[in-house]
Amino acid sequence: MSAPATDQIEAPVLSEIGQRFVLHWGEMGSRWGVNRTVAQIHALLFYTGEPLNAELIASTLGVARSNVSNSLRELQSLKLVKVVHQMGDRRDYFSTSKDVWSLLRTIVRTRKAREFDPTVNMLDECVKDPEFSLEEKEQQARIQETLELMSSLSGWSEEMLRLEPATLMKMMKLGSRISLFLRKDEGPDHGD
Repeated sequence: MSAPATDQIEAPVLSEIGQRFVLHWGEMGSRWGVNRTVAQIHALLFYTGEPLNAELIASTLGVARSNVSNSLRELQSLKLVKVVHQMGDRRDYFSTSKDVWSLLRTIVRTRKAREFDPTVNMLDECVKDPEFSLEEKEQQARIQETLELMSSLSGWSEEMLRLEPATLMKMMKLGSRISLFLRKDEGPDHGD
């Protein structure tokens, strides 16, 4: 059986729900510090669940092919899309995981490595610097507390990423119940 001629492949037609999903994901991407088109392309690939080439993506989203190329490079650097090939077609196609938990893990690990870990390393270097002892005690305490908090969050996130999705869901549900229980003991004036 031969592969379909690539000239016959048409850009996906998104339903109203599909359009809302892709557009909203683009808006959220902007709020998360990701280019809107980058987020929309990722949403499109996730929503369709099918590999698409850059021309199909550009046609579906109504954006310039050059913008799509740049956005796909960014998504590859974030490890959110990979290149796949179709029989009889030399063009690159791009796909993303269909598993939302896999995507979450990838996003958390990538963002942690790019944004969180450098801050933990800088704080650790500050504390180890011989001149740190010359800082006022209040400033030393703030930096050390920040390092402790961020190191704890880093370790916790690594442990959470190792869990199976079903276990993680149980922990999240249990955590919300524990949080409600503890807040009842704190009284109405605690927490913001």
